Parts: sequence; C-alpha cells; structure tokens
Amino acid sequence: QVQLVESGGGLVQPGGSLRLSCAASGSIFSINAMGWYRQAPGKQRELVAGITSGSSTNYADSVKGRFTISRDNVKNTVYLQMNSLKPEDTAVYYCNANVRTRATMPWTAWWGQGTQVTVSS
Repeated sequence: QVQLVESGGGLVQPGGSLRLSCAASGSIFSINAMGWYRQAPGKQRELVAGITSGSSTNYADSVKGRFTISRDNVKNTVYLQMNSLKPEDTAVYYCNANVRTRATMPWTAWWGQGTQVTVSS
C-alpha cells in the first residue's frame, strides 16, 4: 500500500501565496510522474501541474507563471508553490503519483485525500 499525505492548504486573500506539500510513503520501489489536480464545486477534476522523475514540468494554462511544481526524490515529496492566487483557484487540491511497489509490478496511480484551498477576501 501507498499513502499520499497532503498539507499546506487553507484560506488566503487574493494575491496571496500558499505552498502545498505531498509526501508519499509505504511500499514504494520507485515513483515516476507526480502531479497536482484540483476540483472546484460542480466542476470536473483538472490537472494543475505535473512533474516527471527527471523534473520536466507541465502546467495548466490558467496557472502558468503563477504556480511552480517541484519534487524531492529522496523524500518522495512533491510541492506546489502557488503565488498571485485568485478566487478562481479555490478548489480541493489532490496529489497524484505513479508508483511501482516492486520492480516487477506495473505502475499504479495513487491519490491523496485532498486539501482545501480557498481564495477570498
């Protein structure tokens, strides 16, 4: 089993910043891609940012230039630095990781429980 535990969400005013963290633990042989998704009320879950094991990144157009994804491969942790936050960034943010629990096992996607980010004055 693999656990992804997110932290760092909360309430922030427009223009403010937050940093999300997601630590993976459990039966981990290796992790390749990791990412952050979000889901606002009444909307589908969408990709916010992704990062490969080699640290190549991709971002949703709506967050480019404001959000930065990074990872620490030693700690099995992925981060999302969110700057210049807008009310439309309000959502539950979920961490995702593609994990192999053994060398002979296939890659499997795991999800965190989600952390609420609210941007409001």
